[in-house]
Amino acid sequence: MNTTSTSTLSTPAATRTRPGWLSVLAVAVALFVAAPIVSVGTNVFSGGTAGTWSHLAATVLPDYIVTTLWLCLGVGVFSALLGVGSAWLVTHFDFPLRRTFEWALVLPLAMPAYVMAYAYTDLLQYAGPVQSWLRANFGWSRADYAFPDVRTLGGAVLMFAGVLYPYVYMLTRTAFLERGGGVLEAGRSLGLSPWGGFLRVSLPMARPAIVAGVTLALMETLADYGTVSYFAVQTFTTGIYRAWFSLGDRVAAAQLSMCLLGFVLLVLSLERASRGRARFHGTGMRRQPPRGAALRGARAALAVAGCALPLVVGFLLPGGVLLRMAWTEGDAQFGARFIELARNSFVLSALTALLAVLLALLVAYARRLDPRPLTRAAHWAVGMGYTLPGSVIAVGLLIPLARLDNALAQWLSASFGWHTGLLLTGGIAALLYAYLVRFMTAALQTVDAALHRVTPHMDDAARSLGLTPARSLKRVHLPLLRRGLLTAGLLVFIDVMKELPATLVMRPFNFDTLATQAYTLASDERLAEASTAAISIVAVGVLPLFVLCRQIAKDRQ
Repeated sequence: MNTTSTSTLSTPAATRTRPGWLSVLAVAVALFVAAPIVSVGTNVFSGGTAGTWSHLAATVLPDYIVTTLWLCLGVGVFSALLGVGSAWLVTHFDFPLRRTFEWALVLPLAMPAYVMAYAYTDLLQYAGPVQSWLRANFGWSRADYAFPDVRTLGGAVLMFAGVLYPYVYMLTRTAFLERGGGVLEAGRSLGLSPWGGFLRVSLPMARPAIVAGVTLALMETLADYGTVSYFAVQTFTTGIYRAWFSLGDRVAAAQLSMCLLGFVLLVLSLERASRGRARFHGTGMRRQPPRGAALRGARAALAVAGCALPLVVGFLLPGGVLLRMAWTEGDAQFGARFIELARNSFVLSALTALLAVLLALLVAYARRLDPRPLTRAAHWAVGMGYTLPGSVIAVGLLIPLARLDNALAQWLSASFGWHTGLLLTGGIAALLYAYLVRFMTAALQTVDAALHRVTPHMDDAARSLGLTPARSLKRVHLPLLRRGLLTAGLLVFIDVMKELPATLVMRPFNFDTLATQAYTLASDERLAEASTAAISIVAVGVLPLFVLCRQIAKDRQ
């Protein structure tokens, strides 16, 4: 009897009324997100232009596959090493600057990989400060020494790992804090050393978090275009752009997009398979964070160096290089041109953030009130948008939109004599569409988390007072969700500011953002001029991380 009563109270009353209009809207949003994939899928077996696909399959496709595999393997290994190692140090040991490192280690997330690539290219190239210093101090000429080239596959691996390891760090650190204390104490009572406790207790229990963090890093790697293009690394993303712009074959671009999507699904499948049936549950005891063992002397110095290395490599050093370039040289068009670029980036980011939060709130609220399979499937489909690389979304949107645009222009010209040009693909509407598909997941996850903190009893109370779902959302939920919605909008805003692949393909003519400006200037080897836009992107990206850093700093309190 008690069990039945509890179950009834824990379910919102609205779930029994099943408001169908919310489910219909949620399904419409899911179809909105799924449309690019459907478009790409319909072109997989279409005939390309003059056998372009056959040519690609016989020449460059094997290189794309091998390079992408090596890139994913390298990024996965190095991001795991940096993320797990730093998380283990800050949670299980006490050493100087540990509390600073705890929150500072997430800062590289503000540094886009392509921006980091520009900074290290300037730093390490022949005319850069490092090689110039070597020649000036040792009297060397170019033939007297060998210096590694950063613009290689290995360099790309280091760029990605340097900015993406915080995904692994944050999730692993949380897992160590939540599951580490009591279990490690039991392990020590059985004679396990600190290293043995890490290998035999903490690491196996944190495996789901580690795998999830590595998966996020690999998803970002597969979606990147700026870094691999600038380093001339041949991956599926660069192949898509080459098929689209150089060969002029949109069908081949769509087929390469499906290959890239296959890699994404492979990564997700491996992540699920790695978890298997393994589950780790708390014992019901109060959470006991691990007790930090005090380190002194050489061990403390090694711990500080181990935490400082990823922070310096992934944020402080490239940030300093960009600041130096922007201060000493910078963009010659810093005035009105820079203001225009900043305005374009801000408007796109703000509009996308607003729309993404509204749609995410609709989908999350519909799933809360109507948990039928159809609504849950719609929620899942919207949440999968982040797994789609920007290049795949761009190809999936442009193919049908271009056809619709041309048909609409011909009809208006024939029927009314209006010569409107391109209405859909010539404006920012298509670009906003691509952003929403790509980044609505970030808003949905944040809104979900905020909505779950609202007890279902409040839904029951609102329904008992005669409030409709819409009025209940407005008068009850929105005041409680204000901070969560603001956080969701801020995350989407920053993601759009950094987005490059979809922007390059979908932007209107003569329309640039800070990201495209930095890429264009860097591609022309004008790194000093690109630094102004690049450092602006990083500065904006740091803002939401301060919120995250404050939360991290409170975790042990």
